[in-house]
Amino acid sequence: MMPKVKSDEQGRLTLPSAFLQRRHISPGIEYWLDGREGDLILHPRLPDVRKLYVEPTTCCNLHCRTCIRNVWGDPEAHMPMSTFERLVESLNDLPNLSRVVFTGFGEPLTHPHILEMIRVVREHGLAVTLGSNGLLLGAEMSRELVRLGVDRLVVSVDGVKPESYAGIRGAMLSQVLSNIRSLNEAKSQLASLTPALGIEFVVLRSNVAELAELTALASKLNAARVLVSNVLPYTEEMRSEILYGYEPRPPFGAGGWPVKANAWVMWGTLDLPRMHWGAERRCRFVQDWAMVIGWDGGVSPCYALSHSYSYFAVDGARKQVSRYVLGNVGEQHLAEIWMSEDYVRFRSEVRAFHFPSCPDCDLRESCDLRECNEGCWGWNPSCADCLWAQDIIRCP
Repeated sequence: MMPKVKSDEQGRLTLPSAFLQRRHISPGIEYWLDGREGDLILHPRLPDVRKLYVEPTTCCNLHCRTCIRNVWGDPEAHMPMSTFERLVESLNDLPNLSRVVFTGFGEPLTHPHILEMIRVVREHGLAVTLGSNGLLLGAEMSRELVRLGVDRLVVSVDGVKPESYAGIRGAMLSQVLSNIRSLNEAKSQLASLTPALGIEFVVLRSNVAELAELTALASKLNAARVLVSNVLPYTEEMRSEILYGYEPRPPFGAGGWPVKANAWVMWGTLDLPRMHWGAERRCRFVQDWAMVIGWDGGVSPCYALSHSYSYFAVDGARKQVSRYVLGNVGEQHLAEIWMSEDYVRFRSEVRAFHFPSCPDCDLRESCDLRECNEGCWGWNPSCADCLWAQDIIRCP
């Protein structure tokens, strides 16, 4: 039997100690009281963040054809160190935090203080993942990353052939490969197994045939993982490059993928994305208890909602996404933002995926809401047709 309780004016409540003891729940926990379809739901207010995605910068040394930066109006700017210092002040309030991922929609190594950022996070005993395009990963930088104890480095390589890579990224693949070899040399010289190398590959119609060569290259580079993602089509050009669709279809002709997912599990893993819209929807950001901190300190629940931009949805509709910010680290500690009513309720809605499935709706062709990230019911902004939740688009 549920105890009789009353919530305060903010909708929070504290349950009686006898009730908590019977259910082995620690006393003193506050809850947000919510309702869904006639049922009352108690959401515990706990600072249980496990992973932080930190965007050090929106600046980049490349202009890739596949990038969100082609369709947004955001400034190119570095995270101010004063903002990062405020972020660091919050770390001790997050007892479950285990990893910080330095990445985002810019190149982290362009930030003039990125090594200092990594050093401070490591001093707090947290694991660090760094995402990079690899072009600034010279011998000196590699040695510093090894010394600092970065345990995972994910390098984006969207083409195995020099002409493919240059066509997508406008740079030389040979420079990236040389830098990765420098990293491996630094690990050897410093007798370190870390950072473990991951390769991220955005698969397109024009480069899918290179997947088989990619696995061989990854093996030579001593990569522990290759993460393959579909492209989020921000432009008409990228829309013509997508391999996935609403209906199931082979990504590479009748034979399917040009490489099997278990082809080289002896030394690492190859993670292939989903290739069509399906009933199962799962947010990795929410399931991993993660939050995203933008370059300006704005806190968002995921990458998909961390900037404003437009893209083409799975059914071809042009969609405008508005950034969803639940707080700013310059004004509040991360624990306060994480435990706020809106953020707690949003995560609950996402776990249950209490959103419409817009691509399945018979009214989608006449629905104006298809043009933005809102739904006809449920929480807004809506995750109704999120391609990350479909595992079509993927992140480290």
